[in-house]
Amino acid sequence: MKFTLNWLKEYIDVDLPVEVVADKLTMLGLEVDNVIELYRDLDTIKVARIVNVRPHPDADRLTLCDVVLDAEEFQVVCGAPNASPGLLTAIALPGVTLPSGMKVRKAAIRGQESSGMLCSEKDLGISEDHSGIMELPGTARAGQSLPDALSLRDTLIEVDLTPNRPDCTSVLGIAREIAGFTNQKLKQPVKNELPELTGEEVPFSVEVLAPEDCPRYGARLLRNVSISPSPWWLRKRLLAVGLRPINNVVDITNLVMLEYGQPLHAFDFHRLAGGRIIVRRARAGEHIVTLDGEKRQLDKEMLLICDAEKPVAVAGVMGGENSEVIESTRDILLESACFNPLSVRRTARQLNLGTEASYRFERGVDPEVSPRAMERAVQLLVEITGAEIVANGYDCVAGIKPREAIKLRISRTNDILGLQLDAMEVGRFLESIELAVTEADEDTLLVTPPSFRVDLEREVDLIEEVARLQGYNEIPTTMPIVPMSFPEQQPGLELRKKLAAMLVSQGFFEAINYSFVDENYFDRLQLQGNDPIRKAVALLNPLSEDQKIMRTMLLPGLLQNIARNTSRQSNDIRLFEIGKVFHPVADEPLPQENMRLAGVISGRRHPGAPLLHFGSTLVDIYDCKGTVEAILQEVRIAKGVKLEFNNNSSVVPSYTEPDSCIVCRAGDRLLGHIGKIETDVLKSFGIKQAVFFFDLDLDLITEHGPEPKSFTQLPKFPSVNWDIALIVPEAVASGELLTAIDNAGEALVEAAEIFDVYQGDAIAAGHKSVAISLTYRSLEQTLDDKTVNKVHQRLIMMLEKRFQGKLREAG
Repeated sequence: MKFTLNWLKEYIDVDLPVEVVADKLTMLGLEVDNVIELYRDLDTIKVARIVNVRPHPDADRLTLCDVVLDAEEFQVVCGAPNASPGLLTAIALPGVTLPSGMKVRKAAIRGQESSGMLCSEKDLGISEDHSGIMELPGTARAGQSLPDALSLRDTLIEVDLTPNRPDCTSVLGIAREIAGFTNQKLKQPVKNELPELTGEEVPFSVEVLAPEDCPRYGARLLRNVSISPSPWWLRKRLLAVGLRPINNVVDITNLVMLEYGQPLHAFDFHRLAGGRIIVRRARAGEHIVTLDGEKRQLDKEMLLICDAEKPVAVAGVMGGENSEVIESTRDILLESACFNPLSVRRTARQLNLGTEASYRFERGVDPEVSPRAMERAVQLLVEITGAEIVANGYDCVAGIKPREAIKLRISRTNDILGLQLDAMEVGRFLESIELAVTEADEDTLLVTPPSFRVDLEREVDLIEEVARLQGYNEIPTTMPIVPMSFPEQQPGLELRKKLAAMLVSQGFFEAINYSFVDENYFDRLQLQGNDPIRKAVALLNPLSEDQKIMRTMLLPGLLQNIARNTSRQSNDIRLFEIGKVFHPVADEPLPQENMRLAGVISGRRHPGAPLLHFGSTLVDIYDCKGTVEAILQEVRIAKGVKLEFNNNSSVVPSYTEPDSCIVCRAGDRLLGHIGKIETDVLKSFGIKQAVFFFDLDLDLITEHGPEPKSFTQLPKFPSVNWDIALIVPEAVASGELLTAIDNAGEALVEAAEIFDVYQGDAIAAGHKSVAISLTYRSLEQTLDDKTVNKVHQRLIMMLEKRFQGKLREAG
């Protein structure tokens, strides 16, 4: 919002330096972005009177002007068509540097001496008008400085408004804020009683077909308007804030918009078909050429102002070229309306068209200010254009609700602000910014916000107003008294941080994917039609077609990540993601949210190693299994969890290769899966290399809780390593042998580890050899072979019996 200090002074007495005014506004919550002294480089420009104009003897388009400056007369060569005897204009004398940077010099132009330069508004940086030299009013005196002659000495203030303060998109709104701060009464623009034409019925009609988007629409007809350039005071005011003067009618509507915050629009009445105004939404295929000359395609959600045949304006955004006020206009229909901020915002963005009007309508225009702005504009039109007012008019009102009173407790106000204000002081603060205040009891005020303060809805909003008007600097600094409490522990969050750090240390990269996914992922993963994973939460307003549902698993996003990386020749991949998945719950408004941890690996096992040695070795399912085992050890639940190969279709996901799925269980609770992705699934994602995955339920892992920490005395005696090579049926999972050894409860067994699995010529068909290294140790003595052998033989016999195995003979 831009305004000048002199303009502000018309509504309030401001005797403060502009720096103080800017500081006061900032302390009121209206952040001042810029303070600019206007036309400060024009002090060297003087007023000159042309006393004689003669043709240039050697140039058809130039004239010789004799000008008077103080008592001195001299000649200036000029090319402006409006140079005439008696005209007061602006002159730059030799040695003066213009705002453009050009330095004026005394020179001969086509053989004739020129002792200066007669200036246009563009030459002086006042406007873009360079159609002729400036024509100054008769109040100016020859020899006077131009800023003094035109009252140009002023300061521009630019305020950065927040969207919740539409009342400050006007000079009156800014003045009201300062009036409240300085305890003054706001001066309103002067209004005079104006005569109206009698004996004529209103020759137009207004029909609002979309009252929800147009709660108020006012219109007045004015006849015999004289279109001409605006007087200098009006043009100067618009130029100062960056608006281009057009003609007196349009300039008046712009001035009132800046003054009241109410955008207005003037139609050429005789270009409105049928003398009708219809406020409606656009129809299919409609378009309009707006005032900027652009043809705009409209959609059915856009609100329009139409006559009996066609659209004549885009409501709240811009008028149409087919009804604009032009030089031949004699009668105008003046509009002062309020439009739904959401409708205007959507239309402006859809058309990529932002205007001063849409800026205000998008924030919300006060419906109560609409008739006052209309009265002000009508008064100026009568005074400046000589217009005659047709009696009556239209003011269609729909859906404007009166504001309800808000209870404000004085004790609560003082508690929050740390002040000792009484009800009278608080009431005075609020009344100074035009809030209606009545006393309910000695501690409570009933405060009714005016219609222009849409941001005041609760008691705390009123307390903030008291703080602003009291002055934030006047509020004492007080340390808050807060109870000391131990911060709430979030074991789930700490667990996620710990696991993320551990996986990164193992060479994984963390992926963060959208929670919104494409529903065709289910088909690409070959999920059965009744698979519960297919039950997803659909979005009412998806961002795009491939983000229509909330994810029920993390794996599709990771596969998409692999596809993107491999398509860019990055084939050695280790990714993990920790995130929520969402499942709908019957008869519940919100879905169930579960935290999961998923990871994928693909490519070489040691991507940084030389290919000459073992750099070409590819990852397999045991790499994933090892990662999961490390995860379980990190969270200290490894002993209570079993990792077993499983081919049961009710447990194994459909997107895994046959015989390539490991189920992770803690008792009867399924913690997750480890496996190899099925080839057809990979093809559907555009992946051409093997991918292994793990997918764990972090909520269940958190609920399981860590095993208690136990401390074991450091061993004093050496360990003994013995091996077992056992031939067992091929169907026996190798890990089951380790589980059986662990469950045997032999105190001397410190560790058991598989170091070889073999199938070949020396092994019977349908069988395999599993070699296990056993570590024995006693905490009380050094073990001898006899003691170890007893335990070793018991374990061999147990394994042979349980798994129909046979000790493999050496050979």
